[in-house]
Amino acid sequence: MAILKTALIVLALGSGVACAAWLLFRDDAAGLAPLANPGPLSKGHAFLENDCAACHTPHRGVEDANCIQCHANATSVLQRQPTAFHADIGNCAECHREHRHAPARMSEMDHELLAKIGMERLSAGESGSEAKAAAERLRHWLISGQAEAAMPATAPAMKPIVRAMDCASCHSRDDRHFDLFGSDCAACHETRKWTIPQFQHPSARSRECAHCHQAPPSHYMMHFKMISAKVAGKPHAKVSQCFECHQTTSWNDILGKGFY
Repeated sequence: MAILKTALIVLALGSGVACAAWLLFRDDAAGLAPLANPGPLSKGHAFLENDCAACHTPHRGVEDANCIQCHANATSVLQRQPTAFHADIGNCAECHREHRHAPARMSEMDHELLAKIGMERLSAGESGSEAKAAAERLRHWLISGQAEAAMPATAPAMKPIVRAMDCASCHSRDDRHFDLFGSDCAACHETRKWTIPQFQHPSARSRECAHCHQAPPSHYMMHFKMISAKVAGKPHAKVSQCFECHQTTSWNDILGKGFY
């Protein structure tokens, strides 16, 4: 009887090991293989496909130092205004994730996370330093409720720490308002998308278009009088008189002419 019990235990253990091995080497999502090989690398890192140690440190995972070692001199990133902030941030893996399978991007923009990283870096400054003082002022502004009070009633909903960010420091090169609306982007825009669902264009009868819209470069050249104004049938129109030729449906929807 004892021998039979022993045989059953060995058989059970053997089955368990076989089952575990089967799970380990399955290639589908239910197996454990994806834990060891979660997926292909992005195109930019494809050359490291067989060199895990280039990014991963045993028992620690991906460390920022491994990323910085390769990307510290990435001038195409560090010299562009929208991405120049990377020069002052050493946190890489929080926003950039690999093995995500195409067509997923490895960049995952999270404004709240970026704001927290900025706060941490300010707080890490030496005692008495300007950065340390700035962090304390910002922390007090957030905790005291002054942040919420400072937000206009019509402003999009977003967390105060995100509202505290200087949007223009990264987005001024993409400012379609040509500085006409100032630099407080968060007064109208949210971080999930730039479009404003509640925006309503002023009446098409308004004659103050130039307060918000700036004419393209061609309108300040001979092209305006020789082509644009003639096509619209308004040879005496001035560049600032957008309403003479354009409709609010679209810039190339010309009054009396249709889409041009």
